[in-house]
Amino acid sequence: MAWTCPDCERRFGATKQGHMCRPGVTIESFFANARPEAEPIHRIVAAHLEGLDGGDLIIDPLETKVLFKNGPTFAILDSKKKWVALGFTVRRRLDSERFSRKVTEYQGRFHHVVNLTDPAQADDELLGWLTEAFYRDDQPEGSDDGGDGMVPADVDIEF
Repeated sequence: MAWTCPDCERRFGATKQGHMCRPGVTIESFFANARPEAEPIHRIVAAHLEGLDGGDLIIDPLETKVLFKNGPTFAILDSKKKWVALGFTVRRRLDSERFSRKVTEYQGRFHHVVNLTDPAQADDELLGWLTEAFYRDDQPEGSDDGGDGMVPADVDIEF
């Protein structure tokens, strides 16, 4: 269930989500400081995720990244100097040469990152992985603790 902090008015996937009350930015502000391809990549990803049934998609832009949440954060679009990094977390280790970093595991979930330099790289394969991350369909029923599967509970995601 989504919750909005009464102090900073940011939306979170869990009620009374721990955070630093620091408002995010507008998506336009994020794009103003991001790589040029970040906007069309974001449009493709957001349109795909908004078209999925079920869940409560929250798109939370910060200064240098955009968090995608359905309860906990499941994907992060991060504008880097040479590319746009799109990270996502699922319960299984995926095998692909597209992953730009070592796949990392934390509490039974695997974080994957794909570096994108062209919106065409946000293809059906990548969108399929994001669908899996959105639904968390491999999470056992009733086991969602409301925590963020991408980072330890004692780490603040706001950079």
